[in-house]
Amino acid sequence: MTLTRVTGALAIAAALSVSVHAQWPSYPTPDVPRLDGKPVLTGPPPRTADGKVDFSGIWQAGRGGGGGGRGRAAGAGAAGAPTTPLVIRGAEVDPPPAAPVDPNAIPTTSFGEVAGRGYPLPLQPWAADLKKRRMADNMKDNPDVWCLPIGLMQYHNHPQPRQIVQTKNLMLITYESNYGLRYIYLDGRPAPNNDPQPWWFGYSRGWFEGDTLVVETTNFRGDEKAGWLDVNGSPYTEALKMTERFRRPTFGTLEIDITIDDPKAYTKPFTVRAYQRLMVDQEMIEFICNENERSTEHIQSDLHKRR
Repeated sequence: MTLTRVTGALAIAAALSVSVHAQWPSYPTPDVPRLDGKPVLTGPPPRTADGKVDFSGIWQAGRGGGGGGRGRAAGAGAAGAPTTPLVIRGAEVDPPPAAPVDPNAIPTTSFGEVAGRGYPLPLQPWAADLKKRRMADNMKDNPDVWCLPIGLMQYHNHPQPRQIVQTKNLMLITYESNYGLRYIYLDGRPAPNNDPQPWWFGYSRGWFEGDTLVVETTNFRGDEKAGWLDVNGSPYTEALKMTERFRRPTFGTLEIDITIDDPKAYTKPFTVRAYQRLMVDQEMIEFICNENERSTEHIQSDLHKRR
């Protein structure tokens, strides 16, 4: 059976959670409110010199209020069964969310399924067939397996951190997973209309509506390897327009509503919500996916045996 790099990456990151802490000096994150030396993350968000909400910081997927804790006690799994939580970089990763009780609520996105468990995606018939084929083939063509950029939705949900650096005219998001780098232009430019080359990350432009940062991204690559919204292979095409609405309700929390509008792959647009929490007194770690990479040779060997 072929195992994807997705599973391996989670195992490696979990194993590193202790050793990395022992190797690197701890520097306190500047400008974080503290009480008795401990970060206070429930207050209002920071703001830039011109009064905009500042989204800068190192963030990790999950609902928690943030912080720099080094692990927690085991939680409860299905039917109350005790489980050992996955800990990445010293913080517990939230379990995959269930479908919301209210059918009209915005579903919470997850790494495995873009709209969480139990949410019926409005897939076009060909897209539903493609997802089934991808899952039947152990998701071996997920770009993560091949050390390629994994797509914005998978990056939103990946347990490895991401760092936001916000300036007046440009926001950068660096993803620890696969060493990804995304540009979001805040200078008022329009979407490109000169048939530009499509990008793995698309072309992102943002503007503020009150305290919400709205980001519209188009010009995606949507080919067989690029177009994955989640680990299970929910596809997207070059027709995708993704609209994200970033909110920072407190100093330590980030909420992102993401609307997927891809008429080639879906019968109607749908919106999901991602939660992230601030990591304090932490640093990003260099992640070079192709260094000493051995996964793909096993995949290719397995494919050769099948023939």
